[in-house]
Amino acid sequence: MFNVNEYFDGKVKSLAFQNKKGDVTIGVMAIGEYEFGTTTIEHMTVTSGEMKVQLPNSAEWKVFGEYETFVVEKNTKFKVIVEDQTSYKCVYS
Repeated sequence: MFNVNEYFDGKVKSLAFQNKKGDVTIGVMAIGEYEFGTTTIEHMTVTSGEMKVQLPNSAEWKVFGEYETFVVEKNTKFKVIVEDQTSYKCVYS
């Protein structure tokens, strides 16, 4: 069925589910700065708002807006800055 996840004192929440393509989360982030770790490859698409992202092994920050996707390799960490409430979809592979 569905699993509800909550991180960073409730500032990041997601709804996890599985479909024919695998594991997926749909989530929201409040204004703030976050660091996430991965255990699988993650394909993250911004669905509303925007995220400023620092990918692993990069000193550069890149902004991703609505309907833009970035990929994070497994077993790494990445940083996100959200300046307005933002939603996302993450597909795990």
